[in-house]
Amino acid sequence: MRGWIALLLFFVASPAQLGLADQWYAGPNGKPTNPGTKESPWDIASALGGQQKVSAGDTIYLLGGTYKRRPQELYEIRLAGTAENPIHIQPALGERARIDGGLSVQSPSAHVWIRGLEIFVSEPQPEKPVSPGSNPEDLKRPWGGLHTYGGKNCKYINLIIHNCNQGISCWQGEIDPEIYGCIIYDNGWLGTDRGHGHCIYTQNKDGVKTISNCIMSCLYDGTYTMHAYGSERAYVDNYLVEQNVCYGRGPFLIGGGRPSHGIRVLENYLYDVTMRIGYNAPYNENCEVRDNVIVNGELDISKYKQVVQSGNLIIKKGEKRPAGTKSVLLPNRFDRNRAHLVIYNWDKAEKVEVKAEPFLADGESYRLMDPQDWFGQAVARGKCRAGTITVPVKGEFAVFVVLKDN
Repeated sequence: MRGWIALLLFFVASPAQLGLADQWYAGPNGKPTNPGTKESPWDIASALGGQQKVSAGDTIYLLGGTYKRRPQELYEIRLAGTAENPIHIQPALGERARIDGGLSVQSPSAHVWIRGLEIFVSEPQPEKPVSPGSNPEDLKRPWGGLHTYGGKNCKYINLIIHNCNQGISCWQGEIDPEIYGCIIYDNGWLGTDRGHGHCIYTQNKDGVKTISNCIMSCLYDGTYTMHAYGSERAYVDNYLVEQNVCYGRGPFLIGGGRPSHGIRVLENYLYDVTMRIGYNAPYNENCEVRDNVIVNGELDISKYKQVVQSGNLIIKKGEKRPAGTKSVLLPNRFDRNRAHLVIYNWDKAEKVEVKAEPFLADGESYRLMDPQDWFGQAVARGKCRAGTITVPVKGEFAVFVVLKDN
């Protein structure tokens, strides 16, 4: 009897559970004819584009270095995992994989988890503003960024996206994605009319788009941190947007010309950023806007039939501040050694004591990183004492990434 049970378990267990999943390698100088080992890696285009034998549950490790291709700077992803055995794309352990250009997720991609990559464009911004509009002919630099068109149940985790023309574009054909823990900054370009290019530009109809735990800041006025927007022909429905940090420039918008429904905006932290839920549609159906903190900005919920609104803290420019500080530590669901830290320093103290348990245990060492200088030196180092850490702060607002030192 036990033998039959063991045999049954063998057939129902997933490839990953049975240790059958493979590990592949791609490198900046790899070739499609290589075997995909660390010593002899594939090229990135064939590895991600479905031209190699990558199966559900497999991992593609990108070796350290810069992956650059011109003029087609976007590497297409056409891989299919399963819910039980997603395909993982991530840097090789301890290495820095840099995509100088971007990624384009296309059908039939499904259950692909992309994590820990740096995406940027090395060509400099124009020396002077270019022609107005969203697609100026005199903007010659590559677009760059992450663009999702046809994936299903894919996850985009802890990516660092900067100096692209747009950070992330997540369109209607992308079903049930999760954008999580990404740091998105200094994207866009300056036109003679205004700034263009957003941190996240997105539309949605079917399934739910989840955008969570990201840190976003814009380079130019006129660009948006969250830009879930479209005309009366586009859908802006079914969003869960939670625990994101938006600061500096860039309004936060979910809404367009077509009536929206299924909008949930929870526990986001904004500074110098206004949140707008609803745009110019004649009406909208339902939204839930709870427990957001907006400082030096406003909350505008427009033309919704059903609104659940509670626990939001809104402090406009010039309004009186509370006493003391407000700090929020947001542990990373996919990396137990990482958390995002937001501090509202009402008293403008030089140092703030932050409760760090249970993310940090007493005596554990940590580093504070500037999210816009991820690969630079730590802002500060220390140890957790009596459940708290000491954080240096300049001014009224600060955001850091807290890393455990193991």
